[in-house]
Amino acid sequence: MLLDDKVVIITGAGSGVGRATAELFAREGAHVVAADIRDDWAKDTQRRIESSGGACAAIHCDVTSEPDLEAAIRHAVDAHGRLDVMVNNAGIASPGIGMQLEDHDDADWERLMNVNLRGVFYGCKHSIKQFKHQGHGVIVNTGSAAGMVGWGGVPYGVSKAGVIQMTRGLAIEVASLGIRVNCICPGAIDTNFATPPDRAFQPKPPEARELLGALHPLGRPIEAEDCARAALYLASDLSSNVTGIALPVDGGYLAR
Repeated sequence: MLLDDKVVIITGAGSGVGRATAELFAREGAHVVAADIRDDWAKDTQRRIESSGGACAAIHCDVTSEPDLEAAIRHAVDAHGRLDVMVNNAGIASPGIGMQLEDHDDADWERLMNVNLRGVFYGCKHSIKQFKHQGHGVIVNTGSAAGMVGWGGVPYGVSKAGVIQMTRGLAIEVASLGIRVNCICPGAIDTNFATPPDRAFQPKPPEARELLGALHPLGRPIEAEDCARAALYLASDLSSNVTGIALPVDGGYLAR
């Protein structure tokens, strides 16, 4: 029980990496606050966790809204007296797969930066305030391999590079307070990411999985559970002397 009795908020917990992380953290003993802009998805995550004997509360949260992030943290603290781990996971892709930089308009750019970067800023900002009050806390952000190399859509990569740099800078800023900040950086992942909501939970066809896997030296796609296990390491005391890292979960992609 690596997170026994820990209080954790996970944004984007209604699907993909967020849901896998919520379920794994609950199995490891955490009290999970599953935050998502889609209430039905968050409630389904709650049902799945509770049906397995875990503890979870589903709340509405639009990460582009600072009051929503404040309310999520307030919910956790009111319910449990503290917040131990903040997982800033919610993120989006460009509107179309393979979109070039010149295909993005101002609205596309703003949406990417608001969700992927501003949302992490709000989550970090307000969890740090609570952690300072408590004297402890851990942040795990979701970056991307696309933020570490020139791979994937340019605006998306820029937003994730920003998450990585925010992680590094903030880790140094709060290290003396005993607060740790890290991020995971998935490679080509087989989740509902960049998938229309009506097909969000349908498995990808074998040929699509094969293409994803071919991008990685280990030869298989990154699964949501791979990212959840990496997040568990960073959230738990197993990594008690680790901060400021961008941990690739990429099947060896960056090494190549």
